[in-house]
Amino acid sequence: MTPLLETRDLRFAWPGSPGETLAIEGFALAAGGRLFVFGESGCGKSTLLALLAGVLVPTSGRVALLGVDWAALPPARRDARRADHVGVIFQQFNLLPYLSVLDNVLLPCRFSRARADRCPNGPAAAARELLARMALPEALWARPARTLSVGQQQRVAAARALVGAPELVIADEPTSALDAGRRDEFMALLLGQCEASGAALVFVSHDERLAVAFPERLDLAAANRARSGGSSASGERSGRPTAGGGVNALPAKP
Repeated sequence: MTPLLETRDLRFAWPGSPGETLAIEGFALAAGGRLFVFGESGCGKSTLLALLAGVLVPTSGRVALLGVDWAALPPARRDARRADHVGVIFQQFNLLPYLSVLDNVLLPCRFSRARADRCPNGPAAAARELLARMALPEALWARPARTLSVGQQQRVAAARALVGAPELVIADEPTSALDAGRRDEFMALLLGQCEASGAALVFVSHDERLAVAFPERLDLAAANRARSGGSSASGERSGRPTAGGGVNALPAKP
């Protein structure tokens, strides 16, 4: 069965850089899987997310979503495919401050006909349902996003990523600005909504306490051979995700 997301012999170097930024063996993530990516600052987490979402294409190797290699598509088709199949929660949320909460959540469906069509009762109804499930009071839905608290904006960003049932949700350090109580509340909401929609989740954080909610984990500082200069014999220290039901290590090509 074709995995939802597959990487193999993944390498990336920025133009003009004297060396590689990222070099990992690869992994596969099944539909509905959960992968926790962690590691120190500078180990390549943001670069990896950009490659998984097709924002960047690798210098060599393969990143495929739903069986299609991002590198095989021209930029415009990559953008359209990302809009159709990937929801992103940015570290700084990236809401449009002058738009209302509801209009921010609706943006993906305006860019993607496929996501709009996956809303059985229409995008507006889907957006309202997600905001309600994210425990955001209805009185806030018409307010400009800039007037909300950090915790409230975070929930709006999550609803925006989830609307239209994308197959893959990517979350980049979305809890970094929250205290422990709000962090745990948000994680419960996010994981519950991903499970309800069947979305796979790739979650990046430096907070390893969150890893307990994820059956699959990738220590990128250990996995990234561009930084370590090599690897040991087995397990995470060899650059492989820990074994489990959703992610499988892929052997390096000879």
